[in-house]
Amino acid sequence: MVGRSLRGVFDTLSLVTVLALMTALPIVQLISFGFLLDVAGRLARGATLRQSLDWLRPAGQLGLALIAVIVCGLPISLLSHWARAADLVAPGTVQSESLRLVAGLLVVLAVVYLGWAWARGGRLTDYLWPAPGKFFRSVWRPTTWITAIDRFAGWLSAWRLGTRFWLGLRGAVATLVWLLPATVIIIANRQGETGLAGLVAAAAFLALGLALLYLPLLQAHFAAENRFSAMFEPRRIRADFRRAPWAWLLAMVLSLVVLPIPLYLLKIEPPPPELVWLPTWFFIALMLPARIACGLALRRARRRPEPLGRWAVASPWIVRLLLPPVVATYLLFVYLSQYVSWDGLQTWVHQHAVLVPAPFLGN
Repeated sequence: MVGRSLRGVFDTLSLVTVLALMTALPIVQLISFGFLLDVAGRLARGATLRQSLDWLRPAGQLGLALIAVIVCGLPISLLSHWARAADLVAPGTVQSESLRLVAGLLVVLAVVYLGWAWARGGRLTDYLWPAPGKFFRSVWRPTTWITAIDRFAGWLSAWRLGTRFWLGLRGAVATLVWLLPATVIIIANRQGETGLAGLVAAAAFLALGLALLYLPLLQAHFAAENRFSAMFEPRRIRADFRRAPWAWLLAMVLSLVVLPIPLYLLKIEPPPPELVWLPTWFFIALMLPARIACGLALRRARRRPEPLGRWAVASPWIVRLLLPPVVATYLLFVYLSQYVSWDGLQTWVHQHAVLVPAPFLGN
């Protein structure tokens, strides 16, 4: 039980790290966005959390492989450093050449050791115990490496990178259709000096808030249906809302206030280029639970029957009164972010609560 729990924690940390690295890369970030959408969509369709997070196991294997490479590389790096130091003291000595020879032998040994561990499945036990008897019996058999190649192909296909990229691209385009008109009007009238410009900007601000009332759950609905047109079915979402208004409210609070707002603090100063992926780690760690909350809220709504009774009538109206302050709080932070964030006006199109996860890329 303890071992399974530790493995689950390690797999989760590895998954967040892989998604963070993807998020820090232009275009590739759409794969990360597609995965986040797909998690919500799978939960909405009724999948378990483990089934929805289908990258957990492959990411854990990848994380374990990277740790194994680092551990095997440490003595090689140390010997190489000693060889360079010996050359500085006395160039061309026997000691420096011996150190280089030992380092080269360790490289060959590490390649064989890691390759054999990966060929057997890349589990923790495969790294800790090389099974020398099995190695000498099986390493010469072609079936051993054919099986290893098939296993690697299965591991690679489990990522479904093309599917996630296509889902992320369509989700980003559909989300921009909802947000971009109001956002452009707000930016264009930001320096408006007339009362009319102020009224136009205020109307656009209200339109943006209205879109945000639907977008988190619309995105989960789009991922569940896997149809572009599903992003433009607010009537369906309103029907879901009536069946589970409090679940909707909780999902909106998590998606727009509790989880995304702390990330705006990380946008005050741009990160160094070599550490651009590190803030995105916190982005994924916070926004993944937000997507899970949206998926669970939509699933709850679609599993419940049509509500009856006075409380069923009163609940949606109570939640309708509570939702505008939630959206207004989020929009307030987006508005303030354009003055304190290093990316300025770009913060309007870097709304990490609903858009492509790219809020921390430098100029």
